[in-house]
Amino acid sequence: MSVPFQGSAPAAARDRVRVPLRETVYRAVWRWHFYAGLICLPFLILLAVTGALYLFKSEIDATAFAHRTVVAPVGTPLGPDRLVYNAMQAVPDGVPLSYTEPAGPTASALVTMTIGAEKTLVFLDPYRGHVLDALPAAQEFSIVVRRLHSLTLFGSAANLVVEIVAGFAVILVITGTYLWWPRGQGGKGGGGVVRLRETPRRRVWWRDLHAVTGFLAGGGLLFLALTGLPWSGWWGQELRAWSNAAGLGQPRQLWADKPVSAVPMRAVLSEPGWTMQDAPVPRSQPRAAPAIGLDRAADIVRDMGMPAGFELALPLGEAGVYAAAAYPRDVTAQRMVSLDQYTGQPLVDVRFSQIGPVGQAIQLGIGLHKGEFFGRANQLAMLAFCLATILLSVTAGVMWWKRRPAGRLGVPPLPRDGRVMAGVTGLVLGLGALFPLTGLAILALIGLDLGARAWLRPRALRPAAHAS
Repeated sequence: MSVPFQGSAPAAARDRVRVPLRETVYRAVWRWHFYAGLICLPFLILLAVTGALYLFKSEIDATAFAHRTVVAPVGTPLGPDRLVYNAMQAVPDGVPLSYTEPAGPTASALVTMTIGAEKTLVFLDPYRGHVLDALPAAQEFSIVVRRLHSLTLFGSAANLVVEIVAGFAVILVITGTYLWWPRGQGGKGGGGVVRLRETPRRRVWWRDLHAVTGFLAGGGLLFLALTGLPWSGWWGQELRAWSNAAGLGQPRQLWADKPVSAVPMRAVLSEPGWTMQDAPVPRSQPRAAPAIGLDRAADIVRDMGMPAGFELALPLGEAGVYAAAAYPRDVTAQRMVSLDQYTGQPLVDVRFSQIGPVGQAIQLGIGLHKGEFFGRANQLAMLAFCLATILLSVTAGVMWWKRRPAGRLGVPPLPRDGRVMAGVTGLVLGLGALFPLTGLAILALIGLDLGARAWLRPRALRPAAHAS
């Protein structure tokens, strides 16, 4: 790999000094660390800020949006049928899609309505039946934050950028660990390894702050990148398809000999869980008898032990089912149930313990990623990693600015031994192969690098030719 976007010293001058192999490898790794950071930093800041906000979704809803999420308990709650009816009066052009049970005695109920392809959220007081608020789902704060976090706010294709960034984040952590690794600094009091030197006026202080923060939080950044990848548009879909085909995700035996529709669970439930997103919605057997109704369906689901706050989707058509899902903070209590709309009999009942090992591992990772599994400690740990990611990005930007030559990009110098650079690049490409979109981005970067070098080389030689 060659020097991009900058000139270099003449080869004869460079060859006068022999550089130790360790320093040559260091430069090659530093160069790739720089490239990965150059691509990732703006996105990492966005992901860290939106991720930190989403960690406190419940707290934000209970304070900033208490007018629609918090109610005063009084008497006996109304049934779902009545609440859905009230929501239909508030949104007369809408069709009810699902009802979400209050998660606690002071929580509001939620009815999701559809108007064409758009969804509207209607928040209701479950005791009085009053409509507290109604707004398009695309404008609800936590949904906007989540779509910003995944970049789907800018279209489904933009989500692929998150996948590329997550792959580069893995490369950042691995290369950063190599750059941080102590090489004789122990005798200097651990400067740049576990403590800071100089003052903020000096670049070395920012370098040490970046290195020490990476040492303390690099594992967390790696965890966030890896646990976020299953939600990515291509890699996550492929992983889910592979795990399901291998019997390591969806428990397909639960659907054996049962009629199913072509509708996936994600089309009827807002939170079907990572493993069950593509699971088919079962079909009810049409009968002359009337449907059991939403109130009865909710009672059956409660009697089955579904955790509070479950979402219950209404049947779509004569063969539709009542589909319920609960995804509480305790990941192991996650559950999904489908009821025949005429008999109320459970058609599919999937508990967390019945999901395959890959599905369980990923949903546990997602729960930890969202700060939901170990209570406040999990939440605060993920917040610390988000803040550390922002600090790493800021210190990297300051370091680059302080060392950047005027008018140039300031790419770390190319190692003199091309074989070392090729070897390190091969290792980076190997990591990229684990995340194909990142691998393609790496190949594009190498092509840009070589093209820039080919364009710059004649320009660098002109003064020497003129002098002769």
